[in-house]
Amino acid sequence: MTQNRRSFLQSTIFAAITAQFAPSLTAKSASGTSIKPRRLAVGDTVGLVSPASATWLTEEIDIIKETVAALGLKFKLGRHALDRYGYLAGKDVDRAADLNAMFADDSVDAILCIRGGWGCNRILPLLDYKAIAAHPKIILGYSDITSLLTAIHAKTGLVTFHGPVGASTWNVFSLDFVRRILFNAERVAMDNPKTTGNSLVVTKDRIQTLTPGTVSGRLVGGNLTVLTAMLGSEYLPDWSGTILFLEDTNENIYRIDRMLTQLKLAGVLDQISGFVFGKCTNCAPGEGHGSLTLEEVLNDHIQPLKIPAWYGAMIGHIENKFTVPVGVRAEINAERGTITMLEAAVR
Repeated sequence: MTQNRRSFLQSTIFAAITAQFAPSLTAKSASGTSIKPRRLAVGDTVGLVSPASATWLTEEIDIIKETVAALGLKFKLGRHALDRYGYLAGKDVDRAADLNAMFADDSVDAILCIRGGWGCNRILPLLDYKAIAAHPKIILGYSDITSLLTAIHAKTGLVTFHGPVGASTWNVFSLDFVRRILFNAERVAMDNPKTTGNSLVVTKDRIQTLTPGTVSGRLVGGNLTVLTAMLGSEYLPDWSGTILFLEDTNENIYRIDRMLTQLKLAGVLDQISGFVFGKCTNCAPGEGHGSLTLEEVLNDHIQPLKIPAWYGAMIGHIENKFTVPVGVRAEINAERGTITMLEAAVR
């Protein structure tokens, strides 16, 4: 049998198998659009899960419960939410079981991850994507939760939400985006605050344009470290024509450089149509002299792409944060530093 013949037969068999399980593997609904979860309403029940790092103080859970109640919502705590296995919130199989149970439970209307940290990549093979697709609902979080948001969207087409975790600061700025996007189903324009305080001009939360321009595309992204740790897996989306948004924390600039290089070598950066970098909290150049700055690293990797791009968006390990829907079409303006949703993220 020739190599071409063998390759043809293998691809034909694979295509047949894929077709058989299409409902659980497709990244799009039958209409060719992303699957949108139902919007939140007062009185709904939110499932609280710990898919990553452990929660050490029960008081934190009490605060999260009170936060959910203040939103007019009920809560259901995952069975293993307070488990601990070293730095993880319990064994992989138990953390995955809690998430699968919350999706399968029709009395649960949305899922809020308690915290990030590390551990979500470990449970990706244990998730029931067919059941998730059959019970679409809001899942919200950021940082390590990027893993779940990306994999679930890639495997099912479900729109997921990069925003506060339960342990986040639920202040007026962050809450406004949660309400407008998840409760009111608004097509929100995300724009950094323009307050000057005691200064003559805006000095905080400024944006820096890397390449001017306007472009539309499907929003994908999240934590840079987590996404690069997923490269080569089956849990990443089709990057073609997307707007990639990134953020990170506690990484020296050379590590940001290394991870962006990895995205470049993997062919990801060459496929995207727009780029937004949020905040890199506590990302210092490192010891000694001669380090590149974050701006220089972004210029090196992003400017040659000749696509609309900027950094400084309110995305990341910060108190005031956007809620960014993964899988929704949006338009970015790199000179103004805005992300404008072109469609509602919930139905």
